[in-house]
Amino acid sequence: MEKRERVIKIRCTDAEYDTLVERSTKLRLAEWIRETCLGVPAKRTAPLPTVSPELQRQLTGIGNNLNQIARAVNSSQWNSIDKSRVITELVSIERHLAEIKKAYSNDC
Repeated sequence: MEKRERVIKIRCTDAEYDTLVERSTKLRLAEWIRETCLGVPAKRTAPLPTVSPELQRQLTGIGNNLNQIARAVNSSQWNSIDKSRVITELVSIERHLAEIKKAYSNDC
C-alpha cells in the first residue's frame, strides 16, 4: 500500500465542520472525504474502535465547545482569577474524560 505523504488543509467554520461530521458515515472524517471525493473505499489495517456515530458526534460537539472556551480563556477579556477557575474545571473534565476513555479502550 502506498504511503500517504501529501497533506491538504482546509479552513471551515464551526458550522461547516459540524455539517461535515454529521454527513460523515465514517468515524474518521478524512477517510469519509477520501471515499466520497475519490470514490475509493479505504483499506484499514487495524479495526476501528466500536463507538456509535451519535456518541462520536456528541464528543465532537464537546470538543468544539472546549476549543471555544480555550479561545475565550486565552483572550485578554478575562482576569487571572476567572482564568484559574476555568482551567481548574477543564483539568477536572480532562480527568473524567481520561477515565471514560480508559473504561472503553478495552473494547478495541
